[in-house]
Amino acid sequence: MFGLGWAEILVAAVVGLIVIGPKELPVMFRKIGQFVGKAKAMARDFSRAMNDAADDAGVKDAMDSVNSVKDGVRSVSDPTTKWKDFVPGSEIGKLSEERAKNSKKMHDAMAERAQQRIDAEKAEQAAGKEEQKPAAAKKASDAKKPAAAKMPAAKKPAAKKTPATPKKRASKIAAPKSGKVT
Repeated sequence: MFGLGWAEILVAAVVGLIVIGPKELPVMFRKIGQFVGKAKAMARDFSRAMNDAADDAGVKDAMDSVNSVKDGVRSVSDPTTKWKDFVPGSEIGKLSEERAKNSKKMHDAMAERAQQRIDAEKAEQAAGKEEQKPAAAKKASDAKKPAAAKMPAAKKPAAKKTPATPKKRASKIAAPKSGKVT
């Protein structure tokens, strides 16, 4: 009650019995009970009046929001309640393995495309050399023929020239050759 133990209460009762006397003691307890009852009633009325004033002013809503914030802070300060089944490193390990696989796939695809491009360029160079060989052989055979054998072409009458018109640009863009990456 007031921080008194049973020993202190017993000592106070014995002193009260000696000082007040046995005849006046029940009257004294009755008056003390009435005083405590009135004090409790006044405290209840005061508390009720304060709660009504707080409800009218909206303090109760503010207190509810403050209490909800306090609950949120408690849940943040104790994260073990939500993360009990968490295994550290498991998600990071999965993501790193997945990224490594995707990186390897991209690297292999780029290497394959580069090899195809190199092979195509080599094929084009080989085809270009083969075309140059017959043209060079033809020039050499023409040079061996005597000059009399070559006949000049007959002159054709000049056609009437029309004003030059600019060439129209191709409306379609040429498609890239197969095997080349743009």
